[in-house]
Amino acid sequence: MTATVAGARICFMRRTKAMKAAIAALLLVAVTATLSCSKQEAPSSGDLASIEMNFEAAPMAEAKGLVASRTAPDSPARPVPTDDGSESGAVTAGSERKLVRRAWIQVRVADTEKAEAEVLATLARLGGYAASTSADEYSRSLTLRVPAASFDALLGAIAPLGTVLSRNENAEDVTLRFYDLEGRLETKRELLATFRGYLARTRDIKELLDVEARIAELQNEIDWMGSELKGLADLVDYATVELELVPPPSVADGYEPELGERIAGVFRAFSGFLGSLVVFLVGLVVYGVPVALVVALLWWLLVGKVGLLRKLWRLAGGPTRASPRKPGKAEGPPTGSAS
Repeated sequence: MTATVAGARICFMRRTKAMKAAIAALLLVAVTATLSCSKQEAPSSGDLASIEMNFEAAPMAEAKGLVASRTAPDSPARPVPTDDGSESGAVTAGSERKLVRRAWIQVRVADTEKAEAEVLATLARLGGYAASTSADEYSRSLTLRVPAASFDALLGAIAPLGTVLSRNENAEDVTLRFYDLEGRLETKRELLATFRGYLARTRDIKELLDVEARIAELQNEIDWMGSELKGLADLVDYATVELELVPPPSVADGYEPELGERIAGVFRAFSGFLGSLVVFLVGLVVYGVPVALVVALLWWLLVGKVGLLRKLWRLAGGPTRASPRKPGKAEGPPTGSAS
């Protein structure tokens, strides 16, 4: 398999370099012709930009052709040329496919600490490493990186640890992106070398400044592409497994707080009661006092000293009649009259 991958890559690089060499030759001819015909002894910025655009168009087309040839369902196996010109091995369909594989697993185990130790031991045996780990009072979460060839082996070792509650797998095909980025990076490096060679021959100040600015841009692009390609290659070479280990439900449900937590809970409840009481008293003062004053005023007006209700009752009942005298009683002389 190693010889097959290496051979396919050599074949791809040879075809890419041949195309780049042809375009570089055209660039050299254009530069030479312009140097001989111009007093400035340098091609124009427009000519350089046009040639550079054609030069950078090769990697994508070459990558697409390579991916199509490798991933065609009916493409037969074919020999791959080695460095000495001989043919060794065969390239089958899909042998150059670049996949980024990921998995998310949640497992219920009896002892999370013991299960974590077993997972880390298996991971070390398979040549992987733990990118990150986190743990709380019950569960443990791990981000595992394992060589892509051992991805299935790691998943198979995790499943028997307990009950798998959830499991999701994903494989992203980045073949075209990988080879296109690789080809573009090589193209940028060759362009940088070409511009540096041209920089030593130019005598025009304006062209000199333009070429120096383009060299700085190319260097930044090369650094960025190199970082991107390195990160993508790492994702392809090492699969990622997000693992969460959780205990049985009885462990979490049967938790009993300690004495200190209980006392703290009592104080929290008491402080909550005091807070509610203060809110009630404030509300009573703000709303209760005005209401009591209004009720007292109405009582004083209607029933109390003013007695509006009593007066209205008397008016509604009419004038009061004189009470009749009892028989047998004579009416005495008025008090204070003369005899």
